[in-house]
Amino acid sequence: MSNKVEEFNAYRAKMNDKLLAENNKLIKRIFNLDTNAFMAGALDVKTKELLGLVASAVMRCDDCVKYHLESSKKEGATKEEVMETLGIATLIGGTIVIPHLRRAYEFWEALEEHEA
Repeated sequence: MSNKVEEFNAYRAKMNDKLLAENNKLIKRIFNLDTNAFMAGALDVKTKELLGLVASAVMRCDDCVKYHLESSKKEGATKEEVMETLGIATLIGGTIVIPHLRRAYEFWEALEEHEA
């Protein structure tokens, strides 16, 4: 079983806890806004996560890509939906997104392996 998923989640949780423990109002509000923005509304959560995946890939944020990949998978996104989403991200972001596309695909495989 792959440790990529566990390592990413453990690091993210540890650092989020440290950041939030600083009790910085601005940081807490940004975290809260992010949480609330991805709740179901006019768009369902899976759609919002896939949109987050596109934006993250275009912005070339590998941690964000991993987060939205895992969240999309938890919301029932299929490999085909994720690949189509990453295709749009690559189209919009251009060839500079390709290295992030490779890492996204690798992390999706780790998620699949982790789920098995």
